[in-house]
Amino acid sequence: MPTQKKRPKRKQAKPPPERPRRARPSSKADPAPAVRTPGPLQYKVVELSTVDEGALERTVNQWVGQGWNLDGVQFAMRESSKRPAMAFIFFTREGAAATHDEEEARERLMRLSEAGSLTAELAADHARVHAKRARGRVLPISAHDRLAQLAGLDEAEPPERGLILEPEE
Repeated sequence: MPTQKKRPKRKQAKPPPERPRRARPSSKADPAPAVRTPGPLQYKVVELSTVDEGALERTVNQWVGQGWNLDGVQFAMRESSKRPAMAFIFFTREGAAATHDEEEARERLMRLSEAGSLTAELAADHARVHAKRARGRVLPISAHDRLAQLAGLDEAEPPERGLILEPEE
């Protein structure tokens, strides 16, 4: 067994000399800082599907310019890459929380549905089919007929029958 060298004993370091403390002159002219109780906060979440330096800068500058304070950034990562797939940027500002008027939202949806979009037509068709079924007059229809209804065809085209090949002898 090899012998180990003995370590020399360390000298205890003396603590640094204590500095004389100067008394802080108390001035009545210096007002105490005003303590303000924070009010309710509004939160804003911005989702970025393209995460790069430019998109982050533009988003932060845009919302900070509108009076929001940057609260944080959360990245959603891909398993196969070190680059984030998405970013969520959180902002706050003082103020009462936004209220949502349900009646106004319903009116807006009705205006959108009356605009004549394809989605509105499909929703109206869906509502008509359910209304008929509720009356008990409509029997369940096949998937082929339903697809024809959704495509806007009056009648479903008959399904094509393929040729039956006879095995050669």
